[in-house]
Amino acid sequence: MEQRLLGTSGIKVSALCLGTMTWGEQNTQDEGFAQMDYALERGVNFWDTAELYPVPPDPAKQGRTEEIIGNWFASRPGKRAEVILATKVKGPTGSLQPQLKEQRSLSRHTITTALDASLKRLKTDVIDLYQIHWPDRTTNYFGRLGYTHHEEDSVPIRETLSALHDAVKAGKVRTVGISNETPWGLKEYLRLASDEGLPRVVSIQNPYNLLNRSFEVGLSEMAIRDSVGLLAYSPLAFGMLSGKYGAQPWPAKGRLTLFKRFSRYTGARAVAATEQYVALARQHGLDQAQMALAFVTQQPFVTSNIIGATTLEQLKTNIDSADITLSAEVLAGIEAIHQDNPNPAP
Repeated sequence: MEQRLLGTSGIKVSALCLGTMTWGEQNTQDEGFAQMDYALERGVNFWDTAELYPVPPDPAKQGRTEEIIGNWFASRPGKRAEVILATKVKGPTGSLQPQLKEQRSLSRHTITTALDASLKRLKTDVIDLYQIHWPDRTTNYFGRLGYTHHEEDSVPIRETLSALHDAVKAGKVRTVGISNETPWGLKEYLRLASDEGLPRVVSIQNPYNLLNRSFEVGLSEMAIRDSVGLLAYSPLAFGMLSGKYGAQPWPAKGRLTLFKRFSRYTGARAVAATEQYVALARQHGLDQAQMALAFVTQQPFVTSNIIGATTLEQLKTNIDSADITLSAEVLAGIEAIHQDNPNPAP
């Protein structure tokens, strides 16, 4: 498994990252254990989770995914040292969890409290990469395209980054990152780090896949020039690009079947583009999921591609994609489809 530098941190991570958001919902603890065992055996040393997980968000289950990972560490003495562990502190919860009371989610107090809780659940003394899950301010994320400016009582990025600085100084966090951010947000994090001696973000975790290449506009150049590589999430567009949702009935245990709220990748344009990408893969004798994953992994602005699976068979297929290099002919076919139907599911 190829190892890549995590920004300017000096830490090396695998080109594929093990996503964990189904553990505790679609997957049992035993299934999560099996995925961690297999991934590490295959050289996937970078794992990503969040205090919010599992998904979809549920206050009664929040933190369960971290607990599963922590239980795995406890049951496998010495294995913690082999894993680069990433987790996240959530942003404002109103849009995702309306049943939870809104809070100043990225204040110093909340970050400190959330970090200590994650450390306890994960049964570890340090988080290798601690990320802001989404901004405190209202801006373009989770599929929102148009920007409408709001003067609001959001937590300043300076306060958030200062709290992360204290966590690094205390030895609880090694490096910091951001997620679901915009070019302005990334620029502001970098400016504050440079001007005020605060931690420099080493990664940005945003969606990126064949149906949503919006990261390429603005952020891709910053990722390369400023050494803040993309940790690409939803590389299979919630499973759409695997082709398994191409006909009815959908698979009974599929995420889009179980959770109708996830409609981001199921619009008419996305379905039409997916059919073309699946046909292209088959034309060239490729597994459609592996083609979609390989496209993401080989982008120059990507540090690691976050793969998720609900079965070991899916996980094996996803990890095997790391051995695929897409030909110029396949890439040309992908570009032709993209030009005809660009970003159908941003």
